[in-house]
Amino acid sequence: MRYEGSCHCGKIAFEVEGDFAEAVDCNCSLCRRRGGLLAFVARDKLTMKTPETDLSTYLFNNHVIQHHFCDTCGIAPFGEGDGPHGKMAAINLRCLPEFDLEAVRIVKYDGRSV
Repeated sequence: MRYEGSCHCGKIAFEVEGDFAEAVDCNCSLCRRRGGLLAFVARDKLTMKTPETDLSTYLFNNHVIQHHFCDTCGIAPFGEGDGPHGKMAAINLRCLPEFDLEAVRIVKYDGRSV
């Protein structure tokens, strides 16, 4: 399925293709504060609708995941990194307005212990 997503103000907008049956709720120091529900897709399933130059990026810990956010409204709609099968995107399902959050199974991930 194809979904449109964005930050709150719309400065960062994208489309993503995926069948999201579950979402990760991570308790690492960043995710705990941010409160996103993450689902993973190959990076080529995400298409930017706004310029990538509008993305602000935060790196922490091992600096392997690019945590993207909007410098206007502060919302973090997705991140990027290398996965076991190539480039991946971690989509914050809360940033897909038409996605039914009640239909997804939440998987707890203990990122605090990693």
